Amino acid sequence: MLTSTFRLLRIVYTVIRFRLDVFIPFALLPWYLRYTIGALCSIGRKRASENKGERLRLALESLGPIFVKFGQILSTRRDLLDDDIANELAKLQDKVPPFAGDVAQAIIERDLKAPVLELFAEFSVTPLASASIAQVHTAKLHSGEDVVVKVIRPDIEKTISKDIRLLYTLAHLVANLSVDGRRLRPVEVVTDYEYTILDELDLAKEAANTGLLQRNFTPSDLLYVPQVYWDYSHRNVMIMERISGIPVADINALHAANVDMKCLAERGVEIFFTQVFSHSFFHADMHPGNIFVDATNPKKPKYIAIDCAIMGSLDDADKNYLARNLLAFFQRDYRLVAELHVESGWVPKGTPVHAFESAIRSVCEPMFAKPLKDISFGQVLIGLFQTARRFNMEVQPQLVLLEKTLLNIEGLGRQLYPDLDLWVTAKPFLERWMSEQVGPKRVIEEVKKQAPQWAGQLPQIPNLVFTALSQMSHQAERMQAQTDSINKLSKELKKSRRNLPFRLLGLVSLGAAWVVTDPASLTHLKDADFASIGLFLVGLYLLVLKS
Repeated sequence: MLTSTFRLLRIVYTVIRFRLDVFIPFALLPWYLRYTIGALCSIGRKRASENKGERLRLALESLGPIFVKFGQILSTRRDLLDDDIANELAKLQDKVPPFAGDVAQAIIERDLKAPVLELFAEFSVTPLASASIAQVHTAKLHSGEDVVVKVIRPDIEKTISKDIRLLYTLAHLVANLSVDGRRLRPVEVVTDYEYTILDELDLAKEAANTGLLQRNFTPSDLLYVPQVYWDYSHRNVMIMERISGIPVADINALHAANVDMKCLAERGVEIFFTQVFSHSFFHADMHPGNIFVDATNPKKPKYIAIDCAIMGSLDDADKNYLARNLLAFFQRDYRLVAELHVESGWVPKGTPVHAFESAIRSVCEPMFAKPLKDISFGQVLIGLFQTARRFNMEVQPQLVLLEKTLLNIEGLGRQLYPDLDLWVTAKPFLERWMSEQVGPKRVIEEVKKQAPQWAGQLPQIPNLVFTALSQMSHQAERMQAQTDSINKLSKELKKSRRNLPFRLLGLVSLGAAWVVTDPASLTHLKDADFASIGLFLVGLYLLVLKS
């Protein structure tokens, strides 16, 4: 708790130091907060740069990797930011201040257990690029291949752990203070983000992700993924093929290479939907610093993707739900959108669908008054989430990465080709995917998927059949024994019901014999005694023999 408090104080200090009060919506704050924040931020007035975009970038850099990641996401949203701010935040993608090259060399030698000169024919101590989590150096293997060496920043895990603890503190605070806070499920969101960013610190996992993404797109001309050199890869060091391409954010260079920008933007959208729906494995950190363009064929440009540390995945239920929602939205079927939200559990089961449908329509219809190419999908999501607040809609942590990636793709696509129509590009893909889920092709794929498992069970089939038949035989014997017991009990009950009158008469006879018998006359027989003996014998006969 103490560490989180100090970290929070540092954030407040950073806001003051870099005069970030210009980004705070003062009109929404209580008067006492407006005056307090204004007075504090005036301290940094003289020392702060005049460029507010630069101030924001420097502040995020000073706060560490998690905040740099936030800035990277913002940099792609030029439809939401002024150009000067977007241009400054774009520098966070690969121009974060590097750490010393000799420190990187020491990490490489420690993890790969050999001197750099033994590992490589050439090695550049000066980094090629530096990002929030790691930096990259160029090298050449003794076999002649040009490679890049990625090295994790020293002690970065400690910094991230402090920020994660602070985020948990803030998340619990938000969840405990308001109903809206609990609806947003902030603790689960932080947990999901913690899992993601800690994975980014393990380059062995990134190497595995890179290999899988490469296999997924091996027969495709849409995306190229560099080769990983497995013998040189470790938790803190990864070596991969050095690629050459035009940075996707270098619009002037792309135009100079006569790249078809419309095709390039549409291919980016196609790659995203292919990863999500066809592969169920998508690159979730697609900011411009991680994407290059192979302009060898400018009419059909090919993307090159690096940095596969953050990857996302959706199960079949999530994919089906997402595709149906998007198609329903494209078709303005707000009733279906509302029903799908209830069906999936995004909103409580008792939510009145007609009221939710009306609320969604009130948000979406004004957007459709504009041309589709001018509609921001990010703005649609924001509008839907704000509308759903009064219906207790909950944030779905498993879709947070997908939403973030989709926002990145839209921002990048609009940057490349401002007239990009995301809806027209995505709709045919989604319709084709949905048709494949219910057709004979899907059945055949499922049979193929299960075939190896069935084949592995073939040698066991005789034993399985014998065991099943034996179990059936034993079960039949048990059932027959139970049936016989039930029948026997039933017969006894029926017999008992038939003999009940005789038993009652027998009891009456015994009682009468007891009443008429004179105990004093038992020493000699008289006529009365013969009557009592007769009643006794009759009663005994009725009780014993007739029962």
